[in-house]
Amino acid sequence: MSPLPPTPLFWAERGAVLVSCALSCVGSVLLLCSQALWPELRTRPRQLLLYLSVSDLLSALSYSYGVLRDFQRSSWDCVLQGALSTFANTSSFFWTMAIALYLYLSIVRGSPTGSGLLWGFHVVSWGVPLAITVAAVALRKIGYDASNVSVGWCWVNLDAEDRLLWMLLTGKVWEMLAYVTLPVLYILIRKHINRAHAALSEYRPILPGAPALQPRSSIADKKLILIPIIFIFLRIWSTVRFILTLCNSPAVQNPVLVVLHGIGNTFQGGANCILFVLCTRVVRARLLSLLCCGHCATLGSPGSWQHRCLVPQVPSTESWETEVPPVLS
Repeated sequence: MSPLPPTPLFWAERGAVLVSCALSCVGSVLLLCSQALWPELRTRPRQLLLYLSVSDLLSALSYSYGVLRDFQRSSWDCVLQGALSTFANTSSFFWTMAIALYLYLSIVRGSPTGSGLLWGFHVVSWGVPLAITVAAVALRKIGYDASNVSVGWCWVNLDAEDRLLWMLLTGKVWEMLAYVTLPVLYILIRKHINRAHAALSEYRPILPGAPALQPRSSIADKKLILIPIIFIFLRIWSTVRFILTLCNSPAVQNPVLVVLHGIGNTFQGGANCILFVLCTRVVRARLLSLLCCGHCATLGSPGSWQHRCLVPQVPSTESWETEVPPVLS
């Protein structure tokens, strides 16, 4: 069969993807700022989330440039944009799986999670994507892909004879691995938490403080379910278009599918911000306090400013790390 023609991108589609990129950038910056402003929230899981936010920020920035340029051929900036997005996107997969693995080891296995494990995550999550990207650029595999496996940006050149191999190496194999790894790890974590809750319920009559943990543990359970679901929902559309391209199906150019692909690939930073900033009581309370400070200072009411700008003192058990239910709350 003859190859598919390039997928046309309409302004509405490009606008939707650019909005998603902007929201992802804002979300990633908000996560980075929360780490910089409040050192007491810098637990190990949130430290891993910080590195994931850096990857998502680079990914959203590189994708937004590609959507704005809407490449029509391979060029130096096409290769540069494709290399940056390949590195950032692949790194994002590794850091997402690293967070799940860390939570599994620390909660379920109770294994020591010292600096050695963190350095291992750095080597794998930065080193492997960098090596793959450098090899792809050196072998001239990054280039124009006619927007059939992207939405305006550059990735693996569809003219390459071994394009399937490089599509797998530069993203798809790690994406599919995450589809399996994340649900399995989070299901195991949730089962462990449920067993811990069941054991605790036997002692609740003599533990007056135990019922107070229920709302927070319920929030944590919901996040454990939402993390893999959101990841798969965002990323599945790029996998669908990848398969359709391999099958040479014209359905790959469906406008709805193109928009879902574009938003799914670029909104990971925004989704993480919603889960771990806006839906996290500790961080949300501090952000509201910070906004209140700026509002009161603008109004010029010193008494009100001093009264409302006291940073809420949060117990250490809310740190996302010390206790099983509050790990994700």
